[in-house]
Amino acid sequence: MGWKEIVGTNIRRQRKALGASQEQLAAEAKIAMRHLGFIERGQINASIEVIGRIADALDISPGKLFEPTKGKR
Repeated sequence: MGWKEIVGTNIRRQRKALGASQEQLAAEAKIAMRHLGFIERGQINASIEVIGRIADALDISPGKLFEPTKGKR
């Protein structure tokens, strides 16, 4: 699993843990829902700015999004 996939998986897990939809998170982070979907699926690289806005919307440190899942990486 590469970094794009790790970040995307962590965003999706955190979003679902909060009970938020992609639409809600995208609106809070001020990005397009389609863009968020691509990020969550590991299809595109997110800029540092976008990662920061997503982390703020999830109320977590941006560094948390880079933590590999146990047994991965």
